[in-house]
Amino acid sequence: MQANNPKALAKDSLGPAFGGVLRRLRQERGLSQEGLGFESGYHRTYIGLLERGLKSPSLQTIFNLANALKITPSALIRQVESKNQEILQNVKKDGK
Repeated sequence: MQANNPKALAKDSLGPAFGGVLRRLRQERGLSQEGLGFESGYHRTYIGLLERGLKSPSLQTIFNLANALKITPSALIRQVESKNQEILQNVKKDGK
């Protein structure tokens, strides 16, 4: 991430923020990546890529994952927003 470019910081932190929230919710519900994939209609490798922040989900994917996790899409996005702010604050604090 580029510390001197706030827009790049925000863009670069969204993938890890979404991935972190997705992993936490999946684990809280006792699902494996394969289980979440089955429930949402995606392959486990895609779930892994999302959790590692290497892929960005479409709007349809967000809705499908939220449904599989028994959460509203808006609640999922709110959690991602919160996690993203946490990441950005940590990056700014660490000066990276």
